[in-house]
Amino acid sequence: MSLTQDLINLRNQLVANHPDEIKASMNQATQDLLNSNIIEQALKVGEQVPDFTLPNALTKAVTLKELLQAGPVVISFYRGQWCPYCNLELRTLQQYLPLIQEQGATLVAISPQTPDNSLSTAEKNELTFEVLSDVGNQVAKKFGLIFTLPEQLRPIYEGFGINLPAHNGDETYELPLAATYIIDRKGTVVYCFVDSDYTKRLDPEIIVQTLSKLAL
Repeated sequence: MSLTQDLINLRNQLVANHPDEIKASMNQATQDLLNSNIIEQALKVGEQVPDFTLPNALTKAVTLKELLQAGPVVISFYRGQWCPYCNLELRTLQQYLPLIQEQGATLVAISPQTPDNSLSTAEKNELTFEVLSDVGNQVAKKFGLIFTLPEQLRPIYEGFGINLPAHNGDETYELPLAATYIIDRKGTVVYCFVDSDYTKRLDPEIIVQTLSKLAL
C-alpha cells in the first residue's frame, strides 16, 4: 500500500471522530489556504536553494552545503510531532531510507519544533536520519512555505491537546506547508512537492525514482 493510500485511510479514520462544526472549520481553513495561492511563492524546480545551518535533535549543527558535498539531499518539511500525518510520513521515509541512501543521497526532515521536541519525534518514530529544528521558521521562510494558523483553528488544536507555542518555542502560530524537495549536488531543486492540504504528502517511490535518474 502506498503512503498516499495510507494517508487517505488515516484521514478517514480521524475525521470520522470529529463533530461537523470542527470538520467545517478545518475544511474551510484548508480551502482558504489553497485560495491564497501561497504555493506560488514556494521554491520551484530549477531554482537554487539557499544554504542553511540548523541544529539536529541533539543540537549539533547541520549545514546544507556540507551535506551536498556528499551527494543529493532530500528535505521533508513537516509540521511537528503532534501531527499524525507527519508521523506517518516520517515513518514511511524511514522505511525507504536504505533505498534513498543507495542513490547516494541524504535525507533530512525539518520542522519549527524546538530541538527537544525534534528529539521526541526521532525517538517516537525510530528515525535514523537527521531531524532538524527550524525554530522561527527561518529556513522554511526562505523556501516560501510559511503560513499562520488561522485564529479559528487555534482553540480546535488546543482541544486536540496541541500546544503550538510550547512545541515551537514562540507565539507566532506559524507553520510550514507540507513539502518535499530533492536537491542536486549543485544546490538546484530538481523535484518539489508542495501542497496546501496537510493530509497530502509525496510518495517515497517518487523520491527514489527521481534520485535514480540523477545518478544516470
